[in-house]
Amino acid sequence: MMNRMTEFRLGLILMFLLILSACSTVGEYAQPDTDLPDAYRGADEPDSGAVGAPFSGTIPYRTFFADSSLVKLIDAAIENNHDLQAAVKNIEYASLALKQAKLGNLPGLNLQVSGGTGTTSDYGSNPLPDGQGSIEEYSASFLLSWEADIWGKIRNTKKAALAEYLRSIEAKKAVHTRLVADVAQGYYNLLLLDAQLEITKKNLTLADTTLSMMRLQYDAGLVTSLAVEQQEAVRLGIRSSVAGIEQGIAVQENALSVLCGRMPDEIVRAAKLAELPAADSFSPGIPAQLLSNRPDVKAAEMALMKAHAETGVASAQLYPSFTISAEGGANALKASDWFNFPGSLFSFVQGTVLQPVFQQGKLRTAYKQSKVVRDREEILFRQTVLDATREVSDALAAMKKLAIREEAVEKQERILRQSVDNANLLFKSGMADYLEVITAQANALDAALSLADIHRQRLDARTELYRALGGGWR
Repeated sequence: MMNRMTEFRLGLILMFLLILSACSTVGEYAQPDTDLPDAYRGADEPDSGAVGAPFSGTIPYRTFFADSSLVKLIDAAIENNHDLQAAVKNIEYASLALKQAKLGNLPGLNLQVSGGTGTTSDYGSNPLPDGQGSIEEYSASFLLSWEADIWGKIRNTKKAALAEYLRSIEAKKAVHTRLVADVAQGYYNLLLLDAQLEITKKNLTLADTTLSMMRLQYDAGLVTSLAVEQQEAVRLGIRSSVAGIEQGIAVQENALSVLCGRMPDEIVRAAKLAELPAADSFSPGIPAQLLSNRPDVKAAEMALMKAHAETGVASAQLYPSFTISAEGGANALKASDWFNFPGSLFSFVQGTVLQPVFQQGKLRTAYKQSKVVRDREEILFRQTVLDATREVSDALAAMKKLAIREEAVEKQERILRQSVDNANLLFKSGMADYLEVITAQANALDAALSLADIHRQRLDARTELYRALGGGWR
């Protein structure tokens, strides 16, 4: 009867503790209001794209980039890049921590086996009976302990571990998107250097032709030696530029190779810079999509969720902990009686309430610190959202204005290229001096190089918009 009454009371206590375990010292996490606008600044329409156009942020990079050589480079970088591999290891570590946290509600179970012998003093408080030289004791038992999660400490610990695991996944995706953009922009810069080298070599050939023409004019007494010397100086300057561009190509190839996780080597190019389309028919969508598609924004929110959960853990430390312990097994003073059931069996059940007293100041300070960390992470999350929105708006503005600039410089380059032919004809007929020829060639060279650079900037802006929208990790 007494045993049944004890079991009934213990059952009531357990039920009471389970009901209390639904309590928590902090509320559930709620996403902060980010006050995102309905459309990006610089977007033509709320959807900023053709009707039915796919959202750029969800397009796989193999579809977004048309150049086959660039796609192969990105594939190699994703497979071999060391930063991305380190991010994968962070995910593995966070996954193990999450598995560990999920075991927090399970009771602790230990097996304890002990045996010993000893003697006591004849003059001590517990002398042995006459004729007994020593005393033996043997014990084998299971010790079970379980802490009731009254204030949500264990649940919030699991939430924090889950948020950290999800944050590590989003951080890896962010590295992925940045890597895709870096490889693409490095590849476009390499194509720009190729275009600059081709343009500069053509101008070097033109400068050689002009120098030969001036030498003939000098032999005929039509120009002075100053004209020949000026043209020779121009030709040497262009020749120096060729060497500088070739150096830049080697450095850019080395940088791309390392980005792909391999030793510096030549980079294969399948297309020329001018052959790659810079216009974008994809839609940037609306700013609210950044919250669910851009990895660094999601990672910042996961960090906030983790800090919120850790605030709950720190708050729960201020309150009493409830632990139930139970031990049962076999105990005897002789080895022969150790497992002589049921006489050697014993059991023990205990409930413990532990309330920190002198550590209250330390625990309250830790709780206040956790709230400061939580507030800081919310500020960082809001700032990440602002930065993401700004980056999209910047990329949209760049794409729109660079298209206008490229159109103007393209017309300018055609005019200046024609002016070089006209200047040479006029010089041959004695109607223009050598300075006009040199100036026309220099202006045409600058315009051609500017046109190639602006086209590369348009490709970069298209890539940056893709990254800013969270594209590239799929």
